[in-house]
Amino acid sequence: MIEDNLKRTEERIREACERAGRVYSDVTLIAVSKTKPVEMIEEAVRCGKREFGENKAQEFKEKYDLLQKDLIWHFIGHLQTNKVKYVVGRASLIHSLDSLHLAEEIELESAKKNVISNVLLEINFANEVSKFGFKPEEALEMVRIISKFPHICIKGLMTVAPFVEDVENNRKVFKGMKNLSVDIKRENIDNVSMAILSMGMTNDYEVAIEEGATHVRIGTGIFGERDYSI
Repeated sequence: MIEDNLKRTEERIREACERAGRVYSDVTLIAVSKTKPVEMIEEAVRCGKREFGENKAQEFKEKYDLLQKDLIWHFIGHLQTNKVKYVVGRASLIHSLDSLHLAEEIELESAKKNVISNVLLEINFANEVSKFGFKPEEALEMVRIISKFPHICIKGLMTVAPFVEDVENNRKVFKGMKNLSVDIKRENIDNVSMAILSMGMTNDYEVAIEEGATHVRIGTGIFGERDYSI
């Protein structure tokens, strides 16, 4: 199942890139393995997958410690400040930097471990009350502040678009995120890159790619539906 799903997803990414006049290598597929057992991740690894995403800090730490060390891990969920210690030094990229307080905690833990933490600023572009993240109009100021933290390196932006029946309704969100990243890049702020734009999940990643996503986060489309009752 996983091998077929990966092939199908990769083909859809390729087709979306062609429609947008982009090359396939521009887009990184993150296999979101949250709630899934280690055995399923190992199966994906045997199929050639190396980049995985987790959204719970302790579950991420447990899987990281069990699995081979040549994998690339993305932390994509809301990160509580008291769980930062589980993520810093393990995650190659933290997608969900959503507050200045969290940035301060990541800086402290990174300094303690003598590492540089690569992060994306999470933007709540649709201003949903149920979602975390900075407002778009706050983004540039937050980038300027956090860019001065010596143990944090800003690599771009991330958003979680609303869940919609018609994915075309999210095109304006993805287009707005791309424009925001271009505006921030234009400021040429030290220690800041806008090379990464993480947006798009199983239901809407093709539209996200058409509007400029560099990283898409696919869970259900690869591993199947999740059972949240366990």
